[in-house]
Amino acid sequence: MVDVVFTGGRVFTGTCAEPIEAAVAVEDGRIVRIGAPTRARQTVDLRGGLLVAGFQDAHVHPVFAGLQMGNCDLSGEHEVEGYLAVIAAYTTDNTWITGGGWSMDAFPGGTPTRQLLDQVTGERPALLTNRDGHGAWVNTAALRLAGIDATTPDPFDGRIEREPGGHPAGTLHEGAMDLVARHVPPATGEEMYEGLLRGQRHLFAMGVTGWQDAMVGVYPGQPDNLPAYLRAAGEGTLQARVVGALWWDRERGLEQIPELAERRITKNRFAATTVKMMLDGVAENFTAAMLEPYLDGCGCPTSNSGLSFVDPEVTREAVQRLDALGFQIHFHALGDRAVRQALDAVEHARRTNGANDNRHHLAHLQVVHPDDVGRFARAGAAANMQPLWASHEKQMDELTIPFLGPERAAQQYPFGDLARAGARLVAGSDWSVSSPNPLWGIHVAVNRSFPGDDNPFYPEQALTLAQALTAYTAGSAWVNHLDDVTGTVQVGKRADLVVLDRDPFAAPPSEIGATEVVRTYVDGRLVYERKATA
Repeated sequence: MVDVVFTGGRVFTGTCAEPIEAAVAVEDGRIVRIGAPTRARQTVDLRGGLLVAGFQDAHVHPVFAGLQMGNCDLSGEHEVEGYLAVIAAYTTDNTWITGGGWSMDAFPGGTPTRQLLDQVTGERPALLTNRDGHGAWVNTAALRLAGIDATTPDPFDGRIEREPGGHPAGTLHEGAMDLVARHVPPATGEEMYEGLLRGQRHLFAMGVTGWQDAMVGVYPGQPDNLPAYLRAAGEGTLQARVVGALWWDRERGLEQIPELAERRITKNRFAATTVKMMLDGVAENFTAAMLEPYLDGCGCPTSNSGLSFVDPEVTREAVQRLDALGFQIHFHALGDRAVRQALDAVEHARRTNGANDNRHHLAHLQVVHPDDVGRFARAGAAANMQPLWASHEKQMDELTIPFLGPERAAQQYPFGDLARAGARLVAGSDWSVSSPNPLWGIHVAVNRSFPGDDNPFYPEQALTLAQALTAYTAGSAWVNHLDDVTGTVQVGKRADLVVLDRDPFAAPPSEIGATEVVRTYVDGRLVYERKATA
C-alpha cells in the first residue's frame, strides 16, 4: 500500500505534449507508479482537474517580495489616487517609509514627483521602488537627508530625473536609487528571514515548489539575503528547492571572483551556485542597452542607446573565469545590445573552456535582434522568459513601443522564434516585479494577451500550451540542475506536484488564465491547500 494516490483526472507528465489518463502513486516522497489506481493510505481525487509537476520560477525575488508585502505595499493598486491612499494609511514605527510596487504608466512620462509624495508623507523620508525595481520614488525629505540637489551628478549606472533648473524631481533610475537607499536603515536579519518565509508561502499558493532567486547579495536599500536562506535551510523551514544567484557587483571588477567563490555554498535545499550579472536596465526608462538609439516623442533617433552596466570586455573575461570555476551565469539582458553582449561572453567561454554542463541563461529578452535568435541553441544558453510581460498594457503601449519604433517593437519577447530555433525555454515571473502566478504567465505565453483581452501582442510569437507549461516545469528544473530530481511526473522523481482545478488542455486557450491551484505538494507532503468557498 502506497502513501498517496492521485486519481480522477489527467496527468501532464512533461514527457509528451498531451496529458494522459492515469493515476499517480507516491511512496516515501517519490513517484513510484503511473498507471492504474492502486491501494493507498490517502486518495486525492483530482475531480477532473490536471496533475502537473510543481512549477519552478527561474527568476524571482521572494525575500524582497516578502519584505515588500510587510512594508508599504503598493502592488495592489494601479492608479495615483490608490497609491497615495495606501501611503497615507501606512503606519510604522520606523523613521523611513519604505516599500514599493508602483507602476510607471500611472504617472506622466513614468516619473512621479517629490511634491506629490510630500502631500502624504510630510517630513518623514520615503523611498518607494517601482514594480520592476529599476527606479524609486522619493520625497523632498529623503533627498534633503541624502544631500542630493541640483549639483549632484548622475552616477555611471543611473539617472536622476530633474526639474527645470536641475533640482531632483523625485524619481531615481537604476544606480541613482543608491544615492538615497544607502541612508535607509537596513532590514534586520529577522525581518529578512520572515520575508523569505512569507514569500515561500505565497509561492506555494501559486504552485511554485522551487525557484532561482535572481539576486542573492546586497542591493540598494536591502542587506544581504544569503543569511536568511542559510538559516531557513539549516532550520528546515526552507521547504522549496532553491538555487541562489550571487550578485555581481557592477561597481567592481574581476577582483570579486574569489569572494564569489567563497560564497558558493550548498546547504540542504539551498544551493548558491550561480552568479547574476545585470548587464542593462529597462526599456521604459531608456536604460536597456540597445544596438540603435531610442526614438523621441516625434519618432526621431536620439543620442541615447541605453546603459551597459558591465563593460563588454569585463563581461567576457568574468564569464570565462566563472565558467571555468563551474559557476552558472544568470544574465539580466533586456535590450538587444545586452543580449548580444551576453551571448558573446557565453560563446567566448565555450571556445576557451570547452563545453560543460553549467547551463547559463539569459533572462527577460525583451528585444532580441533576429541575427541572435539562433545563437541561443548554438551556445547552449537557455532563454529565461517572463511571459506575463509579452502583452499590451499601458507601460508597453505608452512608454515603450513609441520609443522603439515598429520594426524593433516587433522583436520583443520572440518566444516562438526562439523555440523554433531550438532554444531551451525556461520561465519565471521576476516577482515582485509582476505576479508570480505561473498560470497567468502561461496564459499570456499562449495567447499573447492578458485574460479577457482580445488584442494579442505579436501573436506569431505565441507558444503552445505544452511548450509554456514545460518551460515552467521541466525547463526551469533543468536550469536549476534539478531535472534528475523533479520537473516531470515520472517514476523515481520526487513528488513535487500541483493539483489544478481544471484541465486547461480540455478548454479553449482563452480560458487558461482562469485555472487555479487547488493543492501543492513537496516530496509528497501537502504544503498548500486552497480554502473551500461557500
